Amino acid sequence: MKKYMDYVAEASREVAEVMPWDLEEELEDGTSPLILDIREPYEFDCMHIYGSYNVPRGVLESACEWDYEETIPELVNSRNRNIVVVCRSGHRSLLAGLTLKEMGFAKVRSLKTGLRGWNDYEMPLVRQDGEDPVLEVNADKYFVPQVRADQLKPK
Repeated sequence: MKKYMDYVAEASREVAEVMPWDLEEELEDGTSPLILDIREPYEFDCMHIYGSYNVPRGVLESACEWDYEETIPELVNSRNRNIVVVCRSGHRSLLAGLTLKEMGFAKVRSLKTGLRGWNDYEMPLVRQDGEDPVLEVNADKYFVPQVRADQLKPK
């Protein structure tokens, strides 16, 4: 039986990863990859990288093609553009990156360490409106694991 991290490990062999400081350089030098945040909308609204697109992983496939309610034209037209997929930890983004590659997107990478690493590197995050910066102390609280006792593996 495969487990979640087995799928992540398989995807990591197929999808290149980029470190936060390397993505920062690309954003500063004008390379400007499309940043695709595949977290859920409530996560995106709390904080995200300025200018990123929110396409939850659950609608990713239909967002990548024409003729669906979820279609994101910028994404559909980006099959040959550099795309960096982001999530909270860098795991879901690897899985989404693999899906994008399978759908014909040629230049897909995942943000290694996810937004947690972006925050640790002290890179800015913004709120839902895309303008208001998130205070680092609030971001630090957000990235602390919130696993409840009933979610832990029984002993």
